[in-house]
Amino acid sequence: MALPRDPRPGPVPNTAFRALRGDLSPNEFASAVRRAAREIGEQVSCDARYVGRVESGEIKCPNYAYERVFRHMFPGNSLQDLGFAPREKVRGRWVDGPVGPGLVVPCGPVVPRPQPWLLGGNPEGGVHEGGPADFDLYDEESDVLRRAFMTGGPAAITAALSLERPAAAAPLPEPPAAAPPPVLPRARGVPRRVGRREARAVEEAVRQIRVLDDRHGADALYRQAGRSLRTAYLLLDEGSYDPRVAGLLHSGAGELAISVGWLAHDCGRLDDARSYYAEALSTARMAGDPALEAHAFCNTAFLARDAGRPREAVRAAQAARQAAKKLSSPRLMSLLSLREAGGWAGLRDRSSCERALKHAHRQFDKGPGDRDPEWMSFFGPGELAGLEAQCWSALGDYERAAEHARRAVEFQDGHFVRNIALFTAELAHDLTGRGEVVEAAHQGRRVLGLLDQVNSSRIRGMIGATARTLTAHRANHDVAAFLDAYEETSRGSGIPA
Repeated sequence: MALPRDPRPGPVPNTAFRALRGDLSPNEFASAVRRAAREIGEQVSCDARYVGRVESGEIKCPNYAYERVFRHMFPGNSLQDLGFAPREKVRGRWVDGPVGPGLVVPCGPVVPRPQPWLLGGNPEGGVHEGGPADFDLYDEESDVLRRAFMTGGPAAITAALSLERPAAAAPLPEPPAAAPPPVLPRARGVPRRVGRREARAVEEAVRQIRVLDDRHGADALYRQAGRSLRTAYLLLDEGSYDPRVAGLLHSGAGELAISVGWLAHDCGRLDDARSYYAEALSTARMAGDPALEAHAFCNTAFLARDAGRPREAVRAAQAARQAAKKLSSPRLMSLLSLREAGGWAGLRDRSSCERALKHAHRQFDKGPGDRDPEWMSFFGPGELAGLEAQCWSALGDYERAAEHARRAVEFQDGHFVRNIALFTAELAHDLTGRGEVVEAAHQGRRVLGLLDQVNSSRIRGMIGATARTLTAHRANHDVAAFLDAYEETSRGSGIPA
């Protein structure tokens, strides 16, 4: 029996992009791309091989980081002007074709490529000047995932999506039930049918990330989660599925992108996080999913605040509230008001911050509801108090900040070990701001005691800043004991003291 013909057209050379390279060699052009990325604060590991893949048409549409760089290099040009396909056409689309009506056929072998230094590079957030080795590693892993997707059964997909628990971590939630034996290999180019089982595996990967992050922090999970995300987008981009599964896949892949973005945020890789959130927002817009859109804007607001872009934080939080109006979740509206308050605090606008905080409390007091998003399981009285503490701290009101940080620690569910460490670090910082250096040192010791369980660059950075401030008080016995313990912990983890 003859195999169905490959429904996808072969790559079409990108002559427009080749013309833009002019007389530069591929290596010289790649250097120019990396230079342009540095000018706008992006990190891309462009090399001659990537340039060749673009010019050959293999890469039909760049990821968001490359798009920003190319627009910076060639202002006034759209993606289409640069020879790329519109982004919405690179995702799967509804067609009537060789695989049957109403199914999704992939438009090309494009998989969203997270920042290449997800797979190795500079962990301190500097520019990564990677060369061919970075791309070989990424392409090799992607090829393995693609083979598992195209030739394996649901069990192979579930395995590719699942995460291993970090060292000394609690057991993972139970995986989905055992799957039937793998199916026979498929012919190249024939889309694989994706069903509800695979969509549920994506949802399960999101839950695993949240549970493990709550307990252990982001650093040990980041790379594993990136692999899960690439698998999810393989399902989305190279599978065929009916409309019901399409909604589940878009939602699951978008939530997974947000989860990986949060891990990047917590690891201090803020530019990576921004790209992941942009990917999630694009997925939400294409799927018409207001819940996913609100979540993506919510995390974008939090990221913008931490990245020192408070006005962007306000705008993103307001956009999230607009998207969330249809969701009828007062608790979600409370959290989004807190995100907005954080932006106003960064702008030193006390009155606007106080208004947003009051609105957050009013919405929170309405209580939980059936329509609260699943991802908001962390948002209780402790989180409310902790986020308010951060607002008062940014405004320089350390007395109020310390009061709320103390509540945040007291109200935390014991399951959220990471948040206990986070808000204890916030408390140590605020006590230092009030001049209560002895108690700040005691709280700092508590944080150090939790770092055996929690692996978070963000929390280590917070306690490191407090330690540097307390150095001026080393003559105090309690402060000296904390600083000695901090230095020992830093040496043990390889982090500069």
